[in-house]
Amino acid sequence: MSKQELELVFPSRDMEKQIILYKKEHFDYGDMQVHGTGGLAFFDSYEEWLNHINTIRNLNPKTGVQTSTFFSKRISDGKLIGCIKIHHSLTDELKNGGHIAYGIRPSERKKGYGIAQLELCLEFAKQIPLKQVVVACDKDNIASASTAKSCGGVLANEFEEDGVIKQHYVFNFM
Repeated sequence: MSKQELELVFPSRDMEKQIILYKKEHFDYGDMQVHGTGGLAFFDSYEEWLNHINTIRNLNPKTGVQTSTFFSKRISDGKLIGCIKIHHSLTDELKNGGHIAYGIRPSERKKGYGIAQLELCLEFAKQIPLKQVVVACDKDNIASASTAKSCGGVLANEFEEDGVIKQHYVFNFM
């Protein structure tokens, strides 16, 4: 899978049906969250979630941080493959979670889409411009750690949070 087969797109009103099906697939699979979506799992109303995403794209009033949320869309058929969000900066409260959070829909996992999606988001990070990006994942999330390493992330540290061992992978663009 190459990044040329995907494009990052901002969520919009005309994507509602696709995004609701994306969310449903995660829940049907048994996922308790829909990673990288800026809280999609916790909103009953698509319109409320979309307003939230558009608000934090400018500036999150709670954190003071700008966050861009994208879906990765397969160019050949328009299917939404994954979702990825990037904080344009980090506060002390956000440091453990890192800059980028991502997920791939269950039916498209283990096909290389995670790497392609992260590569596209790292290109966006350079344009913001960020000099360094941190990706956090649970230590036992082998797929997420492998994705970060495949894109050039270097394990910077491990720490415990709420009884779970977490890892930070760092990308430097200097």
